[in-house]
Amino acid sequence: MKKLLALLLAGAMALSMVACGSSEPAAPEAETGSVYYLNFKPEQNDAWQALAAAYTEETGVPVTVVTAASGEYETTLMAEMGKSEAPTLFQVNGPVGLANWTDYCYDLTGTEVLGQLTSDGFALKNGDAVAGIAYVVESYGIIANKALLAQAGYTPEDIKSFADLKAVAEDITARSSELGFAAFSSAGMDGSSDWRFKTHLANLPIYFEYQADGIGSTAAIKGTYLDNYRAMWDLYINNSTCDPAELAGKTGDDSRNEFLEGKAVFFQNGSWEYGSLSAVYADEDLVMLPIYFGVGDEANQGLCTGTENYWCVNSQAEQADIDATLAFMNWCVTSEKGTTAMANDMGFVIPFKAAVESPNLFVKQDVAYTAEGKTPVSWNFPTMPSEEWKNMVGSALTAYAADQTDDNWAVVVKNFVDGWAAEYALANG
Repeated sequence: MKKLLALLLAGAMALSMVACGSSEPAAPEAETGSVYYLNFKPEQNDAWQALAAAYTEETGVPVTVVTAASGEYETTLMAEMGKSEAPTLFQVNGPVGLANWTDYCYDLTGTEVLGQLTSDGFALKNGDAVAGIAYVVESYGIIANKALLAQAGYTPEDIKSFADLKAVAEDITARSSELGFAAFSSAGMDGSSDWRFKTHLANLPIYFEYQADGIGSTAAIKGTYLDNYRAMWDLYINNSTCDPAELAGKTGDDSRNEFLEGKAVFFQNGSWEYGSLSAVYADEDLVMLPIYFGVGDEANQGLCTGTENYWCVNSQAEQADIDATLAFMNWCVTSEKGTTAMANDMGFVIPFKAAVESPNLFVKQDVAYTAEGKTPVSWNFPTMPSEEWKNMVGSALTAYAADQTDDNWAVVVKNFVDGWAAEYALANG
């Protein structure tokens, strides 16, 4: 009897151990949830879809990636957050963008992915909480087709200042019929393209004003360098593939395709374009020049380098989905598949310890500029007071392009300066 009892007890213990064993690997909560990533970058959509599929195949966790149209991220995010199946992973562009979404940002303090950052400077704070994590550092400037530039009789070394760029561009325009190409691709002001000028180009007068005044943000921009902004805008629109009056309808695809088809020497854009350009051009055919602005020590100016891309986790999501999202983020920046895809397929420089060196030509050129002692132009546009401010500046730029009068430029200045103060007060009142 004792022997039978012992056997029964042993069997019960064995069953108990099997039950514990089966429940232990029964997928942690993260694996019972799902991920919905609202992606900001249309040019990386295919790469994100592939990476999401690879993660699902490896872990069984469903990952959905939806990509917002260019220039429509905030509008799309607002619409999606109102749905029952809202994004679990989204992004903000910095402190100003964060202000709209503080109630939706899970505190990332103590998470594994936060511990992977190479610097605390890449954490976006909301008081003591960590509301977001920068996931990519990028550069932008003036991308040039070296073969076309050579055809016009120049090399990249001939362009070391705004005055040099202006002389080259205007000479190409004067000989465009003979050469068969223009200086600049179209500075499209359609929503898929206008961010290049109402945000990225507008960063330059803000950067130089901040530098001169020793500040990092302001409630009231003075517009000290708006004459330089006008001079650069004039150069773009009057030495282009199209009449300036047509810019309202020109898209980002138009501008890119003109460059890809050899219709223009110069194309203002960033390192994120490398994938599409490298499909047509070899590295030796391309170079990214700084956006020389006629201000400061131009000989030692580098590319515009920084980030406005901060991952945030939706605090309103189910905990299982939050856990699944955190696990997915960590996998993206630590696993071989994730880091390789972000470097090779997306062309990203990621600020995480396990980062793979990017093969992106423009990233390498940024590193080279910095190694030569050139100073990168920081990204200050996350301090722009609102999306409405950008839209006001963009509308005024478009109207001015169609009719380049001093009065129309005065509207650009008014929207830039007075609009800044008004929008800042509205956001911080």
